[in-house]
Amino acid sequence: MKRIFGIATLTILLACNQADKKSPETKDTAQTNTVSAKNEISIKDERKLAIFTNYVDLKNALVKSDAANAQKTAAVLKSSLAAYEGCEPTAEIAQKIASSNNLVVQRKDFTALSADIIALLKNTEIEKGTIYVQHCPMANKGDGGDWLSIEKEIKNPYYGNEMLECGRVAEEIKAK
Repeated sequence: MKRIFGIATLTILLACNQADKKSPETKDTAQTNTVSAKNEISIKDERKLAIFTNYVDLKNALVKSDAANAQKTAAVLKSSLAAYEGCEPTAEIAQKIASSNNLVVQRKDFTALSADIIALLKNTEIEKGTIYVQHCPMANKGDGGDWLSIEKEIKNPYYGNEMLECGRVAEEIKAK
């Protein structure tokens, strides 16, 4: 039994170590903030920019495992999604997150929400900056989960502090 537990633990650690190697400058807090500040995102469509900004606020609340803040930011995101024609079903997912104070439920719904918003932003005109599509293979009981970030550094919204750096950059959506 101890062997099985040891193998399972080793497998989890190895899966999380598959993330891209980080350069030394991303480990320095001051330099990380400078890099983030330089990656300002500018989207031609102001409504899509509002959706993305509200989404990032929700993602950050989940990274911090703050269910109350996730509820608030999801409510704001729901409003910006509802105002964009064609995003009504995604607004309903945001409403589910806003209606729950359970982090597990919020994170589960965040998967579908992220998939919709990733699809929306892949078909938008980004004027400045890079949006990172990130992936955690262990999210959702091993089914995996994606999310968007303005930073290349991994901050996992599916596990928060439990496995903050578990994941990798799967794709970059860049200004054209």
